[in-house]
Amino acid sequence: MSLARTSGLLLLILLLIEPRKTLGNGHSLCLKLTVKSQSRPGQPWCEVQGSVDTKPFLRYDSDSNKVKALGLLGEEVNATKAWTELSEMLREVCQELRMVLPVMKLEQKEPGGPPTLQVKLCCQREAERRTGASLHFNLNGQPALVLDAMSMNWTVLNPGATGIKEAWENNQELAAYFSKISMGDCGHWFREFLEHWENMLEPEPTEPLIKALDNGQSASIQLPECVIPLIFSCFVLIGTIRCSLSFL
Repeated sequence: MSLARTSGLLLLILLLIEPRKTLGNGHSLCLKLTVKSQSRPGQPWCEVQGSVDTKPFLRYDSDSNKVKALGLLGEEVNATKAWTELSEMLREVCQELRMVLPVMKLEQKEPGGPPTLQVKLCCQREAERRTGASLHFNLNGQPALVLDAMSMNWTVLNPGATGIKEAWENNQELAAYFSKISMGDCGHWFREFLEHWENMLEPEPTEPLIKALDNGQSASIQLPECVIPLIFSCFVLIGTIRCSLSFL
C-alpha cells in the first residue's frame, strides 16, 4: 500500500470519529438502596438512587415516601405505568430488606451502632438481549456478598459473610425473591425505559463535513476541535515513516 493511500485512510478514519458515539450498544439500569435498621426522627431509614447508563433518573426516600424524577429520562417516564410499578416495588423492597437486616451479622468484630445495608441491583442489556443481572450487598460499608442472578451463584467478598451466604442459599423463598426483582422486575422496567432513553441518545443533526461554497469557491472542511490534534499526530507519524523509508 502506497504512503499516499495510507495517509488518505488515516485521514478518513479521523474524519469519521464522533465523540458522542461509542462502540457497541450495551446499556445498564442500576438501583442503589441504603437501608438502616434504625433512623433518627426526620431522617429516612431507606434511600434509593436509580440510574440508566450511570445517569441518575430517580430518587426515593422513606421519609417522604415519594419517588422523585431526575434528569431528562425521569421527566420523560414518570407518567408511565412502569414508573408506577417501580415506585411500588421500591417501597416493597425497602421493607423486605429491613426485615432481613437485623439477622445479618458479619462473623467478626463490627463497629457499634445500628447496622446499615447497602444493596446495588443492576441489570444489563445488549442488542435486545439480557446480558447480566446482579445484586451487590455491603454491610456497614464493608463489601459482603454478590449474587449473579443469571446463574444464582453467590460470591463471598468478606470471609465474615460466609454465614449470611449459607443462610440465604438455604432460604428458597428469599432466593426466589432476589431472582424475581433482578431478573424479572429489573428487566421489565429496563425494556420500558430503554426505548425512551435510546431516543434521547439519537445523535443531533450535524453540518456536512464538506460544505460547498457559493460562486464556485473551493469547499471547506469542518472538523471537530478534538480531531485536529489527532490529524497533526498522524502527519507527524507519516513524516517519520517517510524519513525511515528514505534511508532504506
